[in-house]
Amino acid sequence: MKKIMSRTSKNVLVVSFGFLLLFTAYGGLQSLQSSLNAENGMGVISLSVIYGAIILSSMFLPPIMIKNLGCKWTIVLSMGCYVAYSFGNLAPGWPSLMTTSAILGMGGSPLWSAKCTYLTISGNRRGQKINKKGQDLINQYFGIFFFIFQSSAVWGNLMSSLIFGQDTSIEVPEENLQYCGATSCVENFTVANSTLPARYLVNTLLGCYIGVGVLAIIFVAVFLDNIDRDLAREFRKNKGNKSFCSTFLATFKLLRDPRLLLLIPLTMYSGFEQSFLSGEFTKNYVTCAIGIHYVGFVMICFGASNSLCSFAFGRLAQYTGRIALFCLAAVTNLGCFLGLLFWEPHPDQLGVFFVFPALWGMADAVWQTQTNALYGILFAEHKEAAFANYRMWESLGFVIAFAYSTFICLSTKIYVALAVLALTMVTYLYVEYNEYKHPTPQVNPEDFHKPEMADIKEINGKDEKDIIAQTQL
Repeated sequence: MKKIMSRTSKNVLVVSFGFLLLFTAYGGLQSLQSSLNAENGMGVISLSVIYGAIILSSMFLPPIMIKNLGCKWTIVLSMGCYVAYSFGNLAPGWPSLMTTSAILGMGGSPLWSAKCTYLTISGNRRGQKINKKGQDLINQYFGIFFFIFQSSAVWGNLMSSLIFGQDTSIEVPEENLQYCGATSCVENFTVANSTLPARYLVNTLLGCYIGVGVLAIIFVAVFLDNIDRDLAREFRKNKGNKSFCSTFLATFKLLRDPRLLLLIPLTMYSGFEQSFLSGEFTKNYVTCAIGIHYVGFVMICFGASNSLCSFAFGRLAQYTGRIALFCLAAVTNLGCFLGLLFWEPHPDQLGVFFVFPALWGMADAVWQTQTNALYGILFAEHKEAAFANYRMWESLGFVIAFAYSTFICLSTKIYVALAVLALTMVTYLYVEYNEYKHPTPQVNPEDFHKPEMADIKEINGKDEKDIIAQTQL
């Protein structure tokens, strides 16, 4: 028992630190795109391409890759797609940046779906062995994951700020200040060349990001246990075209579930709020008023707050329930949006630039940990398809937000986000009401008649000694 417990904990930590390393690189680079490649909106458009490709990959890739390769090798292969994006930024141009953005996007949905599936299987399996609710352990595992993962914003942005801070020639023109904040519109503000660091410093940062990304791939490939190896092997061996088509359509079939349809606004809002901070706040408040070399420090504040709150909320959820935490996140985001609507940023108000990301990090911790856990609990029998839907609809939120970023004023973007937030809370609360009236049955691996539970049973039903021996290989 101790052997299995320590191995389960080890696997959760390996996944978490693998993502920490990978997103130390990608997260830092994403925060800089709207400022670093601002010409003709190339950076923001590249982010739109990323999330557009994620939507396409969400439609079919995650179930197929996970069932054929298993969660571990799906994660490893998808991580390589993220590293490609850093290479594309070494010589930024429309062909290189758009191509590597599309490659990253195709790997994005399988990566996150495999991670979510891995943690869900681990939580349910561990809960069965120690006679605890699987959903409580899933909440804890997602809390631990996001506690470690969200700190990537600290390290990735710390690297960018320290490296860019070596360029003492970065200046913010005084005339820019009148266009900063909610008054910003496309036609009256673009990032001036004087606010950007020297190219050799950009390449130095990208080299560091590439190295960290490659390290993430090696770390996961070497240390993560392939817990669904037998299931993937059996699928490749025995399943025919009919099963392939069924797997291909699994993501769309789950849309028949009204609970998933009602969760679409919540999932899309996650994309809206994350894109606003990384795309709009960093460009129209931080870079505009105090310079691009402060973007990293400001985002560190977000990452630290997000990381600590993710860990805390993952454990707190079993005492407060999800509803209280979602309401806290909604109220926090509402206050931040209203504050940003009326705040006129100025270099003399340096502390305020860090208050908003700290509050945003607290709210985002709820959106990430609790929404992921909610999907794992409500759709435990169809986890691959459920998390593929999660990634697809979240990515659609990113695409929409990044797509209109270069066309409408910032104040309008804030009003759009507020409208989506209001819709999100209405539909989410109805899902919780329906769950209260008709609770989702707890996961029971003994239920052979449930296809995906039967898949898990193919592993869990084996002799326990065999499982221990296989996971040690």
